[in-house]
Amino acid sequence: MSGAVVDSPAALPAAPAIKKKPVSFSNLLLGAGLNMFEVTTLGQPLEVIKTHMAANRGDSLPSAIPKIWARGGVFGFYQGLIPWAWIEASTKGAVLLFVSSEAEYYARAAGAAPFLSGITGGVIGGVAQAYATMGFCTCMKTVEITRHKQASTGAKPQSSMAVFMDIYRREGIRGINKGVNAVAIRQMTNWGSRFGLSRLAEQGIRDFTGKGERDALTAVEKIAASAIGGGLSAWNQPIEVIRVEMQSKTVDPNRPKNLTVVKAFNYIYQNNGLKGLYRGVTPRIGLGIWQTVCMVGLGDMAKEAVEKLTGEKVTAKH
Repeated sequence: MSGAVVDSPAALPAAPAIKKKPVSFSNLLLGAGLNMFEVTTLGQPLEVIKTHMAANRGDSLPSAIPKIWARGGVFGFYQGLIPWAWIEASTKGAVLLFVSSEAEYYARAAGAAPFLSGITGGVIGGVAQAYATMGFCTCMKTVEITRHKQASTGAKPQSSMAVFMDIYRREGIRGINKGVNAVAIRQMTNWGSRFGLSRLAEQGIRDFTGKGERDALTAVEKIAASAIGGGLSAWNQPIEVIRVEMQSKTVDPNRPKNLTVVKAFNYIYQNNGLKGLYRGVTPRIGLGIWQTVCMVGLGDMAKEAVEKLTGEKVTAKH
């Protein structure tokens, strides 16, 4: 019996290798520059209003603004900017790029789809931001905004570094990083929801304008989609209010000592109800939209400036 010759099946083309996204100096410079611009313009005033309202939950937006103005006029809206907001702005982008790039690469290598990999990278990058730099920066910003001003009693007010060292001497690293777990939860849910909601908004804009998946969105459409994602991601405002309460220096003898996330939630809900957990959500929505305008709207101009300065092509998507 003669054996039939069976043709071997054609070899399937190898799947393209998954490569890590490069994290270059130009990417880090772009992220730091855009974040510094955002926080130094409208970012910090919105942060101050949001934090004041979250700490003083009896204040509405119209009543909070005069009280902040009374603390130092225009400069009252920039409490905590130097050095804490500047430290946070100049470092959090670098941490996010490094960690999210690594996390996204390993998620892709494990077989996750690009969409899920992107969310995974954003979530893990957001958590890394919180524990690496944002924990102590948000804590010190909140201390600056909520502590009683010594100047009102005639005493010379402490400098930011003096306040930092005083907390460190009394409470150590734990005191400086008070509320860091709430910051981590906020950043994790922020980046996950911003990514997903922005993509849903982009799809809605494509459906409305009749554009296909491969058709590029205009700059206005990109800003609109990202602003919708940034604004809607304020759904997790209760975590932000909890974070502020844990870090606040507002005097309240009824507040439990050694607050945890759960204790802070119960304390706020018992005293201020559901409305108290969403206090400050309006300026936070404004902050999310302003961050989007800076990162997306000014991104192209900033890319050109950085590329001319460094001679290196920017690959990050901001």
